[in-house]
Amino acid sequence: MLKTIKLTKRFGNRILFENINIKLDRHKRYGLIGANGAGKTTFLNILSGENKEYEGDIIIGSGLKVGTLGQNQFAYENYTIMDAVLFGNKRLYDAVKEKEKLYETGDFEDDAVNNRLAELEMISVEEDPTYEYEINIAKVLENVGIGSEHHYDLMSSLKSSDKFKVLLAQVLFPKPDILFLDEPTNNLDMESIAWLENELQRHEGTLVVISHDRHFLNSVVTHILDVDYQKIREFTGTYDDWYLAANVIASQMEADNAKKVKEKEDLEAFVRRFSANASKAKQATSRQKQLDKLTIEDIKPSSRRDPSIVFKAKRQMGDEALVVENISLSYGDLDVLKDMTIRIEPGEKIALIGGNGVGKTTLCKVIMEEIKPSSGTVQWGATVEQSYFPQDTADQISGDGTLYEWLRGYDPKRDISEIRNCLGRMLFSGEQQEKSVEKISGGEKHRMMLSKLMLEQGNFLVLDEPSNHLDLEAIVALGEGLFNFEGNVICVSHDRELLDAFANRIIEIMPDGRYIDFKGTYEEYAEAKHAGTLDYV
Repeated sequence: MLKTIKLTKRFGNRILFENINIKLDRHKRYGLIGANGAGKTTFLNILSGENKEYEGDIIIGSGLKVGTLGQNQFAYENYTIMDAVLFGNKRLYDAVKEKEKLYETGDFEDDAVNNRLAELEMISVEEDPTYEYEINIAKVLENVGIGSEHHYDLMSSLKSSDKFKVLLAQVLFPKPDILFLDEPTNNLDMESIAWLENELQRHEGTLVVISHDRHFLNSVVTHILDVDYQKIREFTGTYDDWYLAANVIASQMEADNAKKVKEKEDLEAFVRRFSANASKAKQATSRQKQLDKLTIEDIKPSSRRDPSIVFKAKRQMGDEALVVENISLSYGDLDVLKDMTIRIEPGEKIALIGGNGVGKTTLCKVIMEEIKPSSGTVQWGATVEQSYFPQDTADQISGDGTLYEWLRGYDPKRDISEIRNCLGRMLFSGEQQEKSVEKISGGEKHRMMLSKLMLEQGNFLVLDEPSNHLDLEAIVALGEGLFNFEGNVICVSHDRELLDAFANRIIEIMPDGRYIDFKGTYEEYAEAKHAGTLDYV
């Protein structure tokens, strides 16, 4: 369905990838992975035609429809939500809108008008044979979390996260033959992600998707495209299959290299020892020829670097951690939290889950005493020292100072080496630590906040969507760090692999204000929920 021929992309003197010859087939779903900055999004934009600056050729089968998840959330501000999704099929959209205009203003005594209406009707039938585009759009919108009561609202009325959902509905609605998705699970809750997984599993064409959600990749993809070593290598299987294969390949490369090094050393030793001995000269010459033919290929360093996230509490917690008692919070007539009571014991690590808008972030802010509840109390244990990762981290990290100066501002008395070590653990090198805070990306700001949490050494971590903007390696490291942490954790996340890595208690807030409080892992919780054995509070 699509293939690349000697595809090469450069940024100045830097080669992102070169001489890429890949054929992407129908009925295959490719997960595009690689370190931040390796070129995943650039490659996807080249395939979709959005990026024209490259060498080589992209060949797409004749007559195939290509769909690309849009990234400009403000491109359809004056469209209704329904029309913004319909625009995903531009041919149908244009026909529908022209028909509507002709029916409103056209002269039906004019043969030209009637002929044009007939042409538009044929286009509509070709694109929507069952005349059900409105029903189909409504289904997609509801599945991504946009209720039917809003379908004819203007896009400008939506918050940014919901605009992204509409863009996702827009690209899915026409059912394109070739589908390109860059981080489609952003801003989706677990229920919507599960729906999207099922939808993509049924995709009959070709899919290329970038995602930092391991569970999503394992559920959806049949192949992996790995952007590394300035190449794009294809593996058959899921992300976990690739991970195992990649480690085996790396081990084999190291073993082969070590074997060649040993052989080279033995040959050199033989030549040195016997080259001056007349009786052994012939053998020495033979070994020298072997040595000359022996090429030892250096193992190319991967572009991936694994951060080291280590949370250590400077103070041991006593017998009391946190009691949230009869918490309620309302905004006007809207009840966000209702009579919530949670007693958290030392050592408990809680995954706080639920659909978008049910109050997870609000609860975190109440717990951290950033907002005051309408009623109820929050009581921290006397020995608790909190560290907080807010959802709006990217907005909070600002200023014109360096990364090092920003982090040092939280603890000016801390040893310089400790501050630099915390930044180093999150892959900020010595030179990068001197960058200006205002020039770093959203992902770098998230790594900065994790550096701050490590520096603070609190014994109770409250994390609101910490995995946003992090790559797969950083999310794995975060899960390991939370698992090994000896203090308490409350973490809001839609990343199921992350939650399953550390959580021993699950609290799910429901849209009606009830909640489920389950002691066990996320996997155990999912099994119990599927079996229908959970109780609501």
